[in-house]
Amino acid sequence: MDAGQILLKHGLLSESQLSRAVDARNNGSRIDQAAVDLGIVGEADALRALGAETGVDFIDLEAAEVDLDLLQSFPPKLIHRHGLFPIERQRGTVIVATSDPLNLYPLDEAAAALGCPIVPVLATREAIAKRIKTHLGVGSETIEGLLAQQEEEEIELVDGLQVDDGEIAAEVQEASVVHLVNEILVEAIDSRASDVHIESQPSGVKIRYRIDGLLQPQPTPPEINRFQAAIISRLKIMARLNIAEKRLPQDGRIKLKVHGREVDVRVSVIPMLHGEGIVMRLLDKGRMQFSLEKLGMATALREKFDRLIRLPHGIILVTGPTGSGKTTTLYSALLDIKSEDTKIITTEDPVEYQLEGINQIQVHPKIGLTFAASLRSILRHDPDVVLVGEIRDFETAENAIQASLTGHLVFSTLHTNDAPSAYTRLVDMGIEPFLVASTIEAVMAKRLVRTLCTECREPYKPDRDELPDDFPWDDYRARREPLFRPAGCRQCRQAGYTGRQGIFELCETTDAVRQLAHDRSSSWEIRKAALADGMQTLRQDAWLKVLEGMTTVDEVVRVTKGDRI
Repeated sequence: MDAGQILLKHGLLSESQLSRAVDARNNGSRIDQAAVDLGIVGEADALRALGAETGVDFIDLEAAEVDLDLLQSFPPKLIHRHGLFPIERQRGTVIVATSDPLNLYPLDEAAAALGCPIVPVLATREAIAKRIKTHLGVGSETIEGLLAQQEEEEIELVDGLQVDDGEIAAEVQEASVVHLVNEILVEAIDSRASDVHIESQPSGVKIRYRIDGLLQPQPTPPEINRFQAAIISRLKIMARLNIAEKRLPQDGRIKLKVHGREVDVRVSVIPMLHGEGIVMRLLDKGRMQFSLEKLGMATALREKFDRLIRLPHGIILVTGPTGSGKTTTLYSALLDIKSEDTKIITTEDPVEYQLEGINQIQVHPKIGLTFAASLRSILRHDPDVVLVGEIRDFETAENAIQASLTGHLVFSTLHTNDAPSAYTRLVDMGIEPFLVASTIEAVMAKRLVRTLCTECREPYKPDRDELPDDFPWDDYRARREPLFRPAGCRQCRQAGYTGRQGIFELCETTDAVRQLAHDRSSSWEIRKAALADGMQTLRQDAWLKVLEGMTTVDEVVRVTKGDRI
């Protein structure tokens, strides 16, 4: 009985669906796989039916304990070419996962190679692929192919290639290197990484993904070091950079389409001691959602911010380090106030996301189109709202001030550690204090904390001495609800966290704050006045999210500085 008849017997396919699956088969693939690819039947259900007929058990491979010594001794060809994955030795036999119970030849080959009987179990193709990536590393299958190609064709990659040599090498092994680089990028996008770091170390190439704000090393096969130059050259070609230039930093951009979504990749290459290092910022346009509702602001804060972004003129600043979500906050604000009777123009470096109904300018400092220069031109286009990507110098700050004085609402970002420091930073840039005091309407500081995985978070009751001094102990006891900590599960890849949430500090320019800014007072004095007027600090906002079970005490301590009490 073939696979199609088995699925028919178990009621997983109808006659018409079986016909569709037969027509959809590619290159002699099995009917059950064609049905799975069409979405007619789930792969796990199909394998359970095949297992019932062939006497092979279906297992949850992700929950299985893997014998790493066995994995190292198992023939790589059988893993990568035939989709076998060894699990453990058991009473003189080896348990091996496969997604194809009807193909016995690879199992016989494994038995011959190991010199012992093989007991097959069934697992989905996706589960086997995940285990291969976890234990053998990203790109291991492609590396295996490259090594085989070198053995068969006696071709070696050449370090320090000139342009012509690089083109020859690309012709020889273009398909494999392209596949390897694509695999690294797709794995990063699937992992929700914001950045990919490819670093040249004395021991070889090291790959790390920044996921939810933290760098996580990615397992890679040691053989990848032999293809380091090819990987870097391929990425430079994709980013339209000079592959022959290995002495100077270069910046480029790659546009990809992955799983039907557009992904913008900003590439930075810098020569390091042991070779070139590459950092790629991934901007997944399909996954981004710009909405003030989803930023994580408390209701009272959201209402206050909503009122501020609808002022007729003035400057609203968002501050924080790189990657803290400043641009996301500003884009969300612009989309919230966008309408047919409002003209919004932005000047950015770079334009990270293209927004419908908003006019965006990409600055080019090399040809003189700086923030300051573009801002001067913007004002001749009769805007109502202007966004300046970042205030970096006196000239940009001065033009932003002038724009606000002539009846425009200006949004921008600044790099400061907290909201009150923004006033003194502008004065330090050379702006007159009376102009800062009269134009700045509010400053919002922002950070991102990782949010707990709701599938596996576990409640606990801490002791007072386990918590920081500024933890709101009285509020915690009044709520009579536990705190939560991460546990780790399959859903969150054992991290205990999924995604991030904003924490905020909104400093409105009240009369007291305005006077202190006018008098060149220190940021500490401005901070005290803002707190007296009701400002909630980043730390206080973060503690509220801990009490609500959204994040953890450790995460707050990692991201924020303690308030003095």
